[in-house]
Amino acid sequence: MNSEKLSKRLERVASYVPQNSILADIGSDHAYLPCFLGLKKVIKKGIAGEITDGPFLSAKEQVTLDGLNDMIEVRKGDGLSVLETGEAEVVTICGMGGSLITSILEKGKEKLGNTERLILQPNIGSRTVRNWLLKEDWVLSEEEILKEDGKIYEILIADRAGNQPYTSNMDAEILFGPFLLKNQNEAFKEKWTGEVKQWKTILNQMENSQGTASEDKRKEIEKNLRLAEEWIL
Repeated sequence: MNSEKLSKRLERVASYVPQNSILADIGSDHAYLPCFLGLKKVIKKGIAGEITDGPFLSAKEQVTLDGLNDMIEVRKGDGLSVLETGEAEVVTICGMGGSLITSILEKGKEKLGNTERLILQPNIGSRTVRNWLLKEDWVLSEEEILKEDGKIYEILIADRAGNQPYTSNMDAEILFGPFLLKNQNEAFKEKWTGEVKQWKTILNQMENSQGTASEDKRKEIEKNLRLAEEWIL
């Protein structure tokens, strides 16, 4: 993968970035995504944010290599702290757990004043992200699920305006994804077949466990299994 040829996952993320927008890619690693979009002349400005020295320096090197220093700025900092308030029109956060993504958004949400779109790719914990988006009045406008190099990824696109996709079946839609639930592709089925198997294994292991925490966990897993049996299996 490089700034001219992205992974399938990041290629799909890139496809949702509006033309002529100002992009902030948080946790940008080598800055491949903003550089790709800069080279394709999709964005008018890019900000690549990184918290650790290694990826920060790699991102700066890549931007220079691609001749994009006038368009893309690499900044070092924690999450959305690298942004000025209202600076980014589109924010991408990819390749992290759902809890970390929501923590980044929650801690820096005052920076999102002019942000019109969030493109989020949680490796796990998509339900956590959907719950945060709903709580903060972001509209989930599209979702994708795909398999690449043996791993399954979800991509969530949220906009400021529009109609929420949720129905009276919100528990299932928050867990599985309202758009993904309607179009259950092979990656979707593989993911949730694996999750169901894991839930059943955990329940068997919890049979002899005691305590409030174990009981709460057991009830949560049993609820998830019921939803899976109703909507997927």
